[in-house]
Amino acid sequence: MFPASFYNDVPTVDWTPPYSEHLFRDFGSTTLGIGIVLAAAAIWLERRLVLVALLAYLAYSIPHLAFHAHHLESGSPVLSALLLAVTTLSVVLPLALLPAALKLKMT
Repeated sequence: MFPASFYNDVPTVDWTPPYSEHLFRDFGSTTLGIGIVLAAAAIWLERRLVLVALLAYLAYSIPHLAFHAHHLESGSPVLSALLLAVTTLSVVLPLALLPAALKLKMT
């Protein structure tokens, strides 16, 4: 239910067919795992945990941005620009947080 809904209902996801339930379940579970690590880092604010969480998220978001930056032709100009802005922000924000994470106390 949820993988198909993600493919069918989230704008831009269907730009790269075909739909694969296995791929979308793997993507969803991996994204959930990264989300758990990011949430733990936000709660405990321990330097190593925050650094690992930010680097793990960047390992996802940099290739994600690169892919979308080269596959914008399928959508409207407005939706393509919005997608590019959001995916760029998903790289810029964790990069901007890295210096602050380095200043956190070690526990």
